[in-house]
Formats: sequence, structure tokens, C-alpha cells
Amino acid sequence: MSKNIADVFADMVEKRKGAGMSRIGKMPIAIPGGVTVEVAENNKVTVKGPKGTLSRTLPSVITIKQENGELKVERPNDEKETRALHGLTRALVNNMVVGVTEGYTKTLEINGVGYRAAKQGKKLTLTLGYSHPVEMEDPEGIETKVTDNKIEVSGIDKEKVGQYAAVIREKKKPEPYKGKGIKYTDERIRRKVGKAGKK
Repeated sequence: MSKNIADVFADMVEKRKGAGMSRIGKMPIAIPGGVTVEVAENNKVTVKGPKGTLSRTLPSVITIKQENGELKVERPNDEKETRALHGLTRALVNNMVVGVTEGYTKTLEINGVGYRAAKQGKKLTLTLGYSHPVEMEDPEGIETKVTDNKIEVSGIDKEKVGQYAAVIREKKKPEPYKGKGIKYTDERIRRKVGKAGKK
């Protein structure tokens, strides 16, 4: 696990005097019907559900147990980094359970005259005012759908869904004057006022 990620969570812990992440880490995770969880050697967790299977190797210092239809995430001590990894591990395991049962979706919106998206098979084609259309192919485990001026990115892996949605947005970030470009549907663009012409 990246130490940088751990440091970020550890800083959050320090700011909240350890309370926030400790509460997150201690919350049990309910295992829904139709979902199986296997914790193997080196803390490799595999979660299988109606929508697919996810596997991830998690920090070995953290213990993950199954009891009475729930997953419990435990830490061996109260050191700064361990507390951070405790909350992080619980969040990652919960994301896996939600992913294989409900899945994740990010929706993008295209704004601008002549700007549009089209989908054929696994290929997403974006017309964004460049000399040539931008063509992208859905990565493994990710599906995109186009409805009017909206692009829906979905999959069972929360991180991959977020990453691919960010890649699509990068193709034409929304500009601050007229808001033209690709933005998340829940994103607010900080508009700038254009310069007035000289009199």
C-alpha cells in the first residue's frame, strides 16, 4: 500500500484527534446475500457478487475477520500510520462489497455548440472542436453509455470508474467563461467574466 496514501489518512486522523478514522475502521461491514468474501494469505481479499469479482491485497498489519455475516477490520495498535491504514482498509473493503452488488457510476456532461459524444461497440467518439474526433475504447471492466449530451461511466471498481471518468474529462476540460467542455454533472464551474472591449 502506498505510504503517501497512508500519510494522507494519518494527517486526517491527527486533525480529528484519531476519532474520525477510528470510527470508520470499527464499523462492521454487512455481507449482503449472494456475496462471498475470501481472505487469503498476505491479506488478499476476494469479493464475489452478482456484478462480478474484485480482488485486492490489503495491508498485512490489519486483520480482516468474518463473523455472523459481517466483516470486521481490526488494528493491532494505536500508532498514527496503523490508525490511518485501519480506516483506509475498511473503506476499500466496503467499496469492493458495494461494487460487486450495486456497482459505481460517474456521469459527465458535454456542453458546447457542435460538441457531442457517440458510442459504437466499445468505442467512444468525442467531437470537441478539434480537427479530428477523439476516439477512446472502454477499458476492461468499464462500460460507457451516451444519452443526449451525457456520458455515463460505470463498473464495479470505484477507483477505475473515477479514473476513466477523469480521463474523459481531460479531453476537454470546461472553460471558465462559457462553461464549454466536459464536466461532471454535479460539478460547479467557477465562471469568469470576459474582458470588455475597449471603448
